[in-house]
Amino acid sequence: MSKVVIIGPAHPLRGGLASFDERLARQFKQEGNEVMIYTFSLQYPSFLFPGTTQYSTEPAPKDIDIKVRINSINPLNWLIVGNELKSLRPDILVVRYWLPFMGPCLGTISRIAKQNRHTKVICIADNIKPHEKRLGDTAFTRYFIGAVDAFITMSQKVMTDLKSMTAKPAQQVVHPLYDNFGEPVSKAEARKQLGLPENEKIILFFGFIRKYKGLDLLLQAMASPSIKQSGIKLLIAGEFYDDRKPYDELIAKNNILSQLILKTDFIPDSIVRYYLSAADFVIQPYRNATQSGVTPLAYHFEKPMLVTNVGGLPDLVPEGKVGLICEPTPDSIAFNILKLYELGETYFLPQLREEKKKYSWHNLTGCIKELSLT
Repeated sequence: MSKVVIIGPAHPLRGGLASFDERLARQFKQEGNEVMIYTFSLQYPSFLFPGTTQYSTEPAPKDIDIKVRINSINPLNWLIVGNELKSLRPDILVVRYWLPFMGPCLGTISRIAKQNRHTKVICIADNIKPHEKRLGDTAFTRYFIGAVDAFITMSQKVMTDLKSMTAKPAQQVVHPLYDNFGEPVSKAEARKQLGLPENEKIILFFGFIRKYKGLDLLLQAMASPSIKQSGIKLLIAGEFYDDRKPYDELIAKNNILSQLILKTDFIPDSIVRYYLSAADFVIQPYRNATQSGVTPLAYHFEKPMLVTNVGGLPDLVPEGKVGLICEPTPDSIAFNILKLYELGETYFLPQLREEKKKYSWHNLTGCIKELSLT
């Protein structure tokens, strides 16, 4: 049995990183380890957070030991938390890294914790080079990397970025399934729960809306005459993390509001399964990407995908087997949406069910433990 501490977002914070960290903690616990999560009392200052709130409205999980300790902008707090972890002497300190802004905080805490000459620091790197660049990114990331013993990435793109900055041990693991949102329900039940028409063709864009995710490209694809004639509706489920105005202008300019179903508030974990279960296909029209948490979500709910040929997305979606790959242009997106419907959902299901077996949480915990021994 190992003593494991995970540093990263968790309840009362919300979002995909928090869901991931809580699910990872459950996996470690299920395998007989002692585990706790150290999360943030302050994750972002308001100028770095574009959404409405950083906090969940759902009850705290009762089966996970979550310590709300870390203030990302208070160096005195970093010293206190680092020394607390140093005394706690976990065998493994698993640190999530997704934004250079976190480099000074997480790098300092990790350095102090390691002074006990026992704890190994393993980083799960969601990004090494950020989607939106800011002054100081490289320096902050290099500082953090210096505190880490080994790395896990979930895409080749992040691995390549990592290798350009360090030769420390690293392994690539596919992003495990998001199986913590409950089991799929029938399409009819899901649409009833969400008040959606039962017999319409509905595709889904899911997750926070940011420029790099390419919703504007998908909106332009919806304006294609062939898509308009098909009767396909686009369900947009996720909160705007960008200025909404350009998207509204694009919708008005192309006269596509009647083709859209807008659910643009934050989607609580408890109803995520209804959105995925309600859709025919999941569309990821990204302009650039490392990996996406939406892909393992679609795998869990057995929804074929359309992804653009950018970053690590195509690596996770075998062409013609679990979905289709297109170029990040409106024409290519529109053409391949129609192709998905020509092939049909059932065409993809056998291979999708086979492929999802690779997305095991045990693979991730096993890799973390292996790297901790190097």
